[in-house]
Amino acid sequence: MSAIGRILLIAAYAVLGLAATGRSVYQISTKFSEAPLPYAVSGLSAVLYIVIAVALWRGWRRVAVWGTGIELAGVLIVGTLGYIEPSLWADETVWTGYGSAYGWVPLILPIAALWVLLRARRPLQESTS
Repeated sequence: MSAIGRILLIAAYAVLGLAATGRSVYQISTKFSEAPLPYAVSGLSAVLYIVIAVALWRGWRRVAVWGTGIELAGVLIVGTLGYIEPSLWADETVWTGYGSAYGWVPLILPIAALWVLLRARRPLQESTS
C-alpha cells in the first residue's frame, strides 16, 4: 500500500471515528432508552472506526481488512434494514441510509479501503521445484 493511501485512510478513519464517538456518546448518555438499537449501532461503529484507524497506523493489515469488511457489511445491513423496516430505527445511526448523513463516506470508505488493502497484497510466489 502506498504511504499516501495509507495516510489518507488513517486520517479518514480517525476523523470518522471521532465523529461517530461524539455522536454515540451523546446519544447513549442522554437518550439511550428512546432508541437502544440505533444508539448501540452508533457506538459499535465508532469503536470499529477507531480499531481500523489504529490497525492501519500500526500496519495490522489483517485486522484492517476484517474491520473494513465488517464495516461494509454493517453499512449495507443497517442501510437496507432502514428502508425495509424503518420501525427498527427510531433515530439515525452513522450507517443509516448507507451513511447519507455523513456524505456517504461510511459506504464509500470501506469499499475504497478494501480495494487499497487487497490490491496491495503480494502475489503468492510459485515454488521452483
